[in-house]
Parts: sequence; structure tokens; C-alpha cells
Amino acid sequence: MKTQPQPIKVMLTLCSLFFSLVFVAQAQNEDLIHIWPDKVPGETGPKHPAVVTDNHSGDVTRLTDVTDPTLKVFLPDANVNNGAAVIVCPGGGYRILAIDKEGHEVAEWFTTLGYTAFVLEYRVPEKQDGALNDIQRAIRIVRSGADEWKLDTDKIGVIGFSAGGSLAARASTRYNEETYTAQDAKDKVSSKPNFAMLIYPAYLDKGENRSLTPELNVNENTPPMFLFATADDSHANSALVMATALRDNKVPVSLHLLPKGGHGYGLRNGNPGAETWPALAETWLKATVK
Repeated sequence: MKTQPQPIKVMLTLCSLFFSLVFVAQAQNEDLIHIWPDKVPGETGPKHPAVVTDNHSGDVTRLTDVTDPTLKVFLPDANVNNGAAVIVCPGGGYRILAIDKEGHEVAEWFTTLGYTAFVLEYRVPEKQDGALNDIQRAIRIVRSGADEWKLDTDKIGVIGFSAGGSLAARASTRYNEETYTAQDAKDKVSSKPNFAMLIYPAYLDKGENRSLTPELNVNENTPPMFLFATADDSHANSALVMATALRDNKVPVSLHLLPKGGHGYGLRNGNPGAETWPALAETWLKATVK
């Protein structure tokens, strides 16, 4: 059998490697959606990739200086896809995003339940108005792409952690507000979540005497919510005042408050909060997202 000269073998190997890398890069790009096709509303500087901070304490990857908000797509196996979607909002005090602990890891868990999950990199630091633009646009993109992802447009929800819980609450109560100039046809669809999950939410009690933050317009049309916090969390009052407002307006609400757990635990083992909320949330989702 005639063998190929060594240089040709090397060239073929390199070509194969090149096309493999191109395929992988294309696949990765297809899983990342830049939510603003052109100029980002309210921004004057150029877009650039988010900055990974030097702080990796607690084995957490933290992003900041987000100027090009994105959605990273996590798909469930086809045999468990339930037609529902959830947009995941990591926390970080509106200064950074705990992108793995409260983002990617949570999205991967949702896919095991049959959900298509989208992790939102919203604008930070200290760009709360921009962040609201970002989540409204993100919900519209997901709802507009329902056919592509095999989703039911009435089964699109949000989940947020800490400041991400604040953002999810804002999206759930301010969906009637047009907070940015429409970009394209996607902005004609509703930005209202069908359900919301707030895990150790923060900043919901900025009203007088730690009452509900005035911007949060809770009424009978607010989507059903799952709230989870721990009593030893300095932000726990946020969940309590939100639950009260929902109850007063006859909105279905599930509130869970553990004695201990603190704040910022995500899904990771070793914390009573992290080891409790997922099972409660799964039960709630089965009863709520039908």
C-alpha cells in the first residue's frame, strides 16, 4: 500500500484541525446571543467583552464592565425538553456578575429539569437602568425565538439571585414600561415573564421604613413568584415585603425562609440554603408552569 509523503500528512492533519476549530467556534457563537444588534441604549462607549475581575475568592468567576450584554444558551436534551424557558440573572450588587455560581451552574441545573436556560450578562457596574433594558430585551428575544428553541411563549420565566433577584422583580413589575427605543420587530412582543423566582433577593425594601421599593408596581397582573431567603441574611426583608405585596394583590406566591444560610450560596453543596431551595423550586415549577 502506497503511503503519503510526510509533508502531505502533516498538511492534512492541520487542515482537519483547522476545520474542527472553525466548527467548534461556530457552535460556540451560535450559543451566544448579543442582545443589542447595534448601539446599546444609553451607552456612549464602544462594545467590548466583559472583564473578568482578579477576585476569585470562593471559587467564583466575577465579571464586570459589561458593555455588550449577552444571552448564553443552555439546551436540555430533546427527550426531556418541556417547552419552557428561564432567563437566569446572576447577582453581584449591580457591580459584578457571579457568572458561574449564580449563572452557568444554575442554567445547567435547569436543563436537567427540561428547561431551556439563558444566562443574562446584563450591564454592570452601577447601571441599573441599563440592566432593566437588558432583561426586557432578553425576554423579548427568547419569546420571539420560541419556534427555534421549541418553546411555549406562555412558559418563559426569570430567576435571579441577590441583585439579579432585584432585576427579575423589576422585570416582573415594570413590563408595561417602554424603557428603551424599539430596535426591531422583536421589541413588539411582550417583555412580561410568565413566572419569576427570586433567590435571596436584595434591594426590594427601599421604601419608607423598609417597605417595598416604590418602583416595583405589584398588582393583580404580576406573575406568580417563588421566593427563598434565610433569616440570617441581611437582605432577607426583601423577600418578606415582596411576599406581602403579592399576597395583598392576590398573586400566587410561595415564600420559604430558613433560619440559617446567609447570602450568595447559589446551588453549591455545604450550605443549608443551597441544599434546600432547588427541591422546593422544582416542586413549585411543576405546579406552576403547566
